[in-house]
Amino acid sequence: MADLPSLLLASLNPTTRKQAEQNLNSVSVQPGFLSHLLRLVLEPSQDRAVRLAGGVYLKNITKLRWEEDVQPLAEQDKAALRSELVPAMLALSNPADKAVRAQVAESVSLIAELDFPHKWDNLIDQLVASLSATDYNVNVGVLQTAHSIFHQWRAHVRSDELFTEINLVLSKFITPFLQLFRQTATLLTDPSKNPALTTPATNYALIAQAMVLLIDIFYDFTCQDLPPAIEDAHAEFFAPGTGWFHLFLNWDSTELRGDPDDATPSLPSQIKTGVLETAELYIKLYPDQLQQSPAVQSLVQAVWTLIGSNKLPNVADDNLVSQSLRFISTAIRSGYYKDVFSSRDTISSLVQGVVVPNIALREHDVEQFEDDPLEFIRLDLSLSSAGTDAATRRQAAADVLQALVGSGCETETTEIVGAWIGTGLSEYESNKAENWKAKDSAVYLLTALATRGSTSQHGVTSTNSLVDVVKFFSDHVFQDLQAQQGTVHPILQVDAIRFLFTFRNQLTKPQLLSVLPLLARHLRSDNYVAYTYAAITIDRILFIKQGNQLIFAQADIHDFAADLVDALLAKIESAGTAEKVAENDHLMKCVMRVIVTARQTLSPVYERILARLVAILGLISKNPSNPRFDQFIFESIAGLMRFVVSGNAATLPTFEQALFGPFTVILQQDIDQYIPYVFQVLAQMLELHKAEVPEQYRSLLPFLLTPAIWQQKGSIPGLVKLLKAFLTRDGAQMVVAGQVASVLAVVQQRLIPSKLNDVWGFELLQSVVLNIKPEQLKQYIKAVVMTLLTRMQSSKTDKYVHLFTRFFLFCMAINVDGLSPDYMIGTVEEIQPGLWSQILVNFIVPQIPKMPPKDRKLAVVGVTRLLTQSTFMVQSPSASAWPTTFGSIVKLFNEPQYLTSSKTDEDPHAGLTEIDFEEQTAGYQAAYSRLAASDTPEADPVEYVRDPQQYLGQELVRMSKTHGPSVKAMIQTAPDAGPFVQALASAGFLL
Repeated sequence: MADLPSLLLASLNPTTRKQAEQNLNSVSVQPGFLSHLLRLVLEPSQDRAVRLAGGVYLKNITKLRWEEDVQPLAEQDKAALRSELVPAMLALSNPADKAVRAQVAESVSLIAELDFPHKWDNLIDQLVASLSATDYNVNVGVLQTAHSIFHQWRAHVRSDELFTEINLVLSKFITPFLQLFRQTATLLTDPSKNPALTTPATNYALIAQAMVLLIDIFYDFTCQDLPPAIEDAHAEFFAPGTGWFHLFLNWDSTELRGDPDDATPSLPSQIKTGVLETAELYIKLYPDQLQQSPAVQSLVQAVWTLIGSNKLPNVADDNLVSQSLRFISTAIRSGYYKDVFSSRDTISSLVQGVVVPNIALREHDVEQFEDDPLEFIRLDLSLSSAGTDAATRRQAAADVLQALVGSGCETETTEIVGAWIGTGLSEYESNKAENWKAKDSAVYLLTALATRGSTSQHGVTSTNSLVDVVKFFSDHVFQDLQAQQGTVHPILQVDAIRFLFTFRNQLTKPQLLSVLPLLARHLRSDNYVAYTYAAITIDRILFIKQGNQLIFAQADIHDFAADLVDALLAKIESAGTAEKVAENDHLMKCVMRVIVTARQTLSPVYERILARLVAILGLISKNPSNPRFDQFIFESIAGLMRFVVSGNAATLPTFEQALFGPFTVILQQDIDQYIPYVFQVLAQMLELHKAEVPEQYRSLLPFLLTPAIWQQKGSIPGLVKLLKAFLTRDGAQMVVAGQVASVLAVVQQRLIPSKLNDVWGFELLQSVVLNIKPEQLKQYIKAVVMTLLTRMQSSKTDKYVHLFTRFFLFCMAINVDGLSPDYMIGTVEEIQPGLWSQILVNFIVPQIPKMPPKDRKLAVVGVTRLLTQSTFMVQSPSASAWPTTFGSIVKLFNEPQYLTSSKTDEDPHAGLTEIDFEEQTAGYQAAYSRLAASDTPEADPVEYVRDPQQYLGQELVRMSKTHGPSVKAMIQTAPDAGPFVQALASAGFLL
């Protein structure tokens, strides 16, 4: 462990990172490692880079390995770390340690999420004991730790377990919290009373920092329910004019005002934002509390004073202004304050004083458009990197209009805003070069006014009936879309493209087809935002669905698909460095969308497209930096191969020649972000081989079965897919080479023991059972079943019991020569006589009625064969479980719609339309990214059964011929089976 500082430094250098991470990994399993690492992070004499890297590494261990069950962390090490974390946070309370403290705080939060309160019952006591009446450095550390734990409640669904945890915290924390809140609020609003604490200015700023956290924790405490102590003190916080929240909105501190050019919100701005977030929460959850006094009316007046007539134009106040506007929108939408907002004068002054000024473009926005176009686009689409409601001022102002339109003031709002739109358009016409911003505001206002409902995936879904969107487009917007580059301001061209993007669902297919060539032309624009927005809009237009069907097919883009791909790839290639090429994932997403829409249309030019994609992949693999771009380039490669090879199988070798080289490099250099994709594309290519498996694939197999490759969690699903392809295509050869034993070793040692990966273990196991002859499997199957039972005994979960049950039913249901139900039952009985009936009664029978719809046909066929083809099931002790087992499938027949095979005439590529990553969490820790374009539809393992009820009837009739009246006797004792047996009889199956 003495090398730890040098290993951490080496992990920061791209050239030594890989080796350093492997060495760190091997050191990390030593006893006492966690505490040693934390001491290093706390050591002031250490290099700052080492301390920060140590903090990040500690956080990653808590995130990825805290509950790891294959290489578990020692319980005593985890307990030692838990006892050291709160003191560590306090030791890091110096402002200079803020960055390191943030990493340790995240570790506290991650561990608390898993271990509090059961394994960390003294956590809150430690925090309360650490609060200080005088040292606000310490208080900020304690509050930051507390908030990192309580913040998680905001996203939780209400449950008894959650409320038990909240009540436990409140019982210990609420009284000291309220005391500290009062003391801190008094110090802030009247600093002269206690100069010892409030001077110098750095101390006063610390008190304000504590106040920001106290308001955050107030929100945490009230996000699920209203604690009695806070309810009792309601007036203290919300009373008009005198409550703390009102005082803070009107409070201004000259010492704490930030630099006007600084983009970071000042502490007073953060406090006011927190107050308004809490007030908005109260309107949504506790409206009765607020209506005890004119609290909201008073808060609205304070907001008006604060932000009306554009009093806070600086970037640092963007969050505060946006939250102020959201507070107003929520108050309007609540319907409780119609008297405040419904008069024409109020609407007019809201539009004039608050909406219009915040919709106008500022100089900062124009600079961002030119200098940081990707950030401009991200904010404009409100794809907040934090995933919060961090809407821009424009979006928040637009939302105020939408709230007015949606709450019964449609006519007045449309008239008032319509006049502003008319004025803006007239100003533009009077001097187009100078007044382009007036038109930009007018188009944005119209967009806001017209939108009644929208989603990020589908755009606007319902509109204001008083606004004719299509007419406005043709009268005012189309001209900017059509204009040659340079003849109108580029922001107006972007407005025109964005208008199409927003209202794509309001245009007909012929209208959209007529604008697609114009969008294609903008792909070749010199303006970054214009060509990127064109790509975003083309992607979304091609994704429009009616019902569940995409409205654009390959015939619609046949004539210009190749040109679209060429223009997009040219833009990507022109970016230069690996980081610049990969930063614009919107372009790559559009490439993917065109490829999966065009299908075989691209066959004549596929070699050129493939070569360019491979060249881009070669460049970005030098420094992977954008997970979304990576996903889309691999989807593009997989999609191109899927459609070109399905049209002409002879093209497969071209793909293999192009991809084997780069893929070998990725595997050799262990580029872990790309390995999961490589395995999936290799599996796709192997599945496309219909004849003998080429040697180059077989030579890969020994590498795929080495333990090291299975250590990276993100690789496991892709590896399983690839091994399944080998088993399907080359199972007999794997038996000859002795590789089936290695596959089963992976299942038994790596996958089944893991709560995270057991699902992949069963998937691989099912493929082995399906593709390897039972007599060749016989020597291994007993050990496999032992592994399954050991896991059931040591750490079963609901998910595991389901997977275990599904596996046994799968083995009984599939039609493989020599694999009868007794093959599996006999194996269990060899382990311990009489064990099968215990497993059946305790695990399998209770699970059968819970089978999800997609597995019900499999379950019915598996149970049918178990009941009618097993000799064990008609002998003691299993025979006593026969009636209840029969009763369990009768329940499944009560919902017969789930028991038929899905239609075979459906588009085999339908799953591809699901390629949509709007909701996907970016970040390499999302470990596994499924490639939709490489997926093949899962085959029905019981396809040989067309009608499960008929199959059950036939098998019961056949069985009763062999076993006589005993079958009828067992059925008669089955629970609730009478009506079902009558239905079988009327269908001709007489027992």
